[in-house]
Amino acid sequence: MIKVTFIEHNGTRRQVEAEAGTSLMEAAVDHLIPGIDGDCGGACACATCHLYIDAAWLDKLPPVSDMEASMLDIAEGDGPGSRLGCQIKLSDALDGIVVTTPDGQH
Repeated sequence: MIKVTFIEHNGTRRQVEAEAGTSLMEAAVDHLIPGIDGDCGGACACATCHLYIDAAWLDKLPPVSDMEASMLDIAEGDGPGSRLGCQIKLSDALDGIVVTTPDGQH
């Protein structure tokens, strides 16, 4: 199991475990993490799984695809470390990853 720490925009920390191959969005939705909606179910079509990746983990992620970049352009609060959780699959290399949820998704 891969450990993920979600930090809510208000500072509340929640550590969850998810199976390798699960996306960050799925891990958040499965564990009822506030602020991650995943409205499109992981199709990279809505940006409601926008989150901020802790800087220490950015180099371990695949590059942002053109499709993800276009969705991030419409995400509220897009900034440094912004990624869509549906586009990041958990693996052993990401065990312990820390992400922060934005203030809002809409």
